[in-house]
Amino acid sequence: MRASIEEYKAVEQAAMKFVRSVAEGDSTPARELFIDEAVLFGYLDGRLEHGSIEQFYHNVDTVAAGQEFRARVDVLDVEETLAVVRVLEERWGGRIDFTDYLLMMKMDGRWRCVAKAYNQNSDTIKK
Repeated sequence: MRASIEEYKAVEQAAMKFVRSVAEGDSTPARELFIDEAVLFGYLDGRLEHGSIEQFYHNVDTVAAGQEFRARVDVLDVEETLAVVRVLEERWGGRIDFTDYLLMMKMDGRWRCVAKAYNQNSDTIKK
């Protein structure tokens, strides 16, 4: 059963906590979104990052997004308790473009993120 437009908006609002954290260089809003057991997978400058979402929090808290940072949230799918969100990021830290996929679940009436997987655009990899 397709979710209502209101539910899509709720997912988008939840995902904006991720964007706000990155843009502000403060993991506090993202910590409200991700569950403690959330996992992270992706390559940052050619090095595999995987495991706890704590690595994402560290990255956000130690690298300023910069004035040129931009992001877009696309809610790709919403089911009754499951959602997939794509976040496009441009110029994080002044140079990196990412495509993030957030796997979200509705838990106790709130949309929470259980996993983040990302791709760093190859033309922004620092060698």
